[in-house]
Amino acid sequence: MRDLTSPRLMALKAGLFVLLGSLAAGILLWENPSWRTAGLLALSIWGFARAYYFAFYVIGHYIDPSFRFAGLTSVVRYWRARAGRP
Repeated sequence: MRDLTSPRLMALKAGLFVLLGSLAAGILLWENPSWRTAGLLALSIWGFARAYYFAFYVIGHYIDPSFRFAGLTSVVRYWRARAGRP
């Protein structure tokens, strides 16, 4: 598969991710409308967003600027290699 290089397609892809996340969050809140569910959902979204930021920005800019990550699987491979695991 080729790399996505079109700015319009990248924006469309981002919009579809936002739509997907919004629909999933909306369905969860519709099925269980409580402040607790809303709070836990917000914490989950925030936590995963911070982990994603760490995986790509922090590792790539501060921990090992020479390594380029292609996705979350390459981050896992990177950490396993650093730990000496196959």
